[in-house]
Amino acid sequence: MQKIWLNLSLAFRNITRYKRRSGLSIGAVIFGVTAMMLVSGFIEWIFYNFRETTIKSHLGHLQIVRPGYHDMGKANPYAFLLPSNISNSITTIDNKLVKIKIIARRLSFSGLISHGESTLSFIGEGVSPEEQFVFGDALKISEGTHLSIDRPEHIIVGEGLAQNLGISVGDHVVLLVNTASGGINAKEVIVSGFFTTVTKNYDDNSIRIPIETAHKLLRTTGVHSWIILLSDTEHTNDVLAELRNNLPKDQYEIIPWYELADFYNKTVVLFTQQVMGIKIIIAVIILLSIFNTMNISVLERIGEIGTAMALGVKRFDIMRQFLIEGMLIGCVGGLLGLVIGLLLATIISKIGIPMPPPPGMARGYIGEILVTSNIALESLILAITTTLVASVYPAWRASRMQIVDALRRNQ
Repeated sequence: MQKIWLNLSLAFRNITRYKRRSGLSIGAVIFGVTAMMLVSGFIEWIFYNFRETTIKSHLGHLQIVRPGYHDMGKANPYAFLLPSNISNSITTIDNKLVKIKIIARRLSFSGLISHGESTLSFIGEGVSPEEQFVFGDALKISEGTHLSIDRPEHIIVGEGLAQNLGISVGDHVVLLVNTASGGINAKEVIVSGFFTTVTKNYDDNSIRIPIETAHKLLRTTGVHSWIILLSDTEHTNDVLAELRNNLPKDQYEIIPWYELADFYNKTVVLFTQQVMGIKIIIAVIILLSIFNTMNISVLERIGEIGTAMALGVKRFDIMRQFLIEGMLIGCVGGLLGLVIGLLLATIISKIGIPMPPPPGMARGYIGEILVTSNIALESLILAITTTLVASVYPAWRASRMQIVDALRRNQ
């Protein structure tokens, strides 16, 4: 233990003795760690915001449907109806699992929407008007008002669909659908408002109506899915396992949100690969900087190295000393980089980063930087590991010097 403290003390003295060179090396590490934290934190916040918005706009954390609904339900949707009343088995689980915030009913359908001379196809959902207070503003009303229990004849329309149809808030439109019995039914309703979500394609084709109105329109009492919203996304797999253990597999299929969010999953893969490229670039910058610094340090200290070996210091100890110096530079630079990165992340998050709508999305957003413990730890490990690796060759080179040639430099 005493030898370790001695080596650390000597390494610290050597670093402080060459202030300018050591300062440049530590500065490179600080820059690399700070840059990686800010970039990773920004991407992490995008993942978090995109995930939560996707979940709360229409997917929910879990969906309970009839087995095979998502594979074959488009061809024959009314063959996969659930009862409108939530199963007692789920209610019992809900009482035990306070992680469940709400279980909402959804009835999906499609048809034609007409206004004046214009007619377009649409994808509709019958929803409970009360769920808006739990799901939040992931589905934003851009104009007009939300659905209400007191106004069963009112609907909300996706902003893109409303523009294509040429309607305004308060206009009367006609919905034409196929009923559950195979017939055709039409109903005149009033446009209560326009909505936008995170997905532009959804806004261009969708409407939402009160679920009781949907039952009358489709002449059915069933629903296609029970949407479960949890208090925290981290509880998804726990509740999923509990539900699968308690519900009959031949009657119910429980699907987590991440199996349905195809666009989100592809976005995560794309951004993760981009961040990995940035991490590699940062690692190379730190590696070259420390490698150059340690090489110069070896050249300037050849006489010192020769004297140490002449006094009996082993080659392994010489190599270890240079490795400790490199690691110490990584630790100091990494810790300072963490502090600066956290400070900048807090300041930038408070100010906000205005971002335009990404491809396939309906609206822009104000970005933030979310630095997690994993990001901080990963940045620190990268700094220490990179500086240690960069010190290996210079340290080996110093340890392989011939004593006579090294001492000659002192003359």
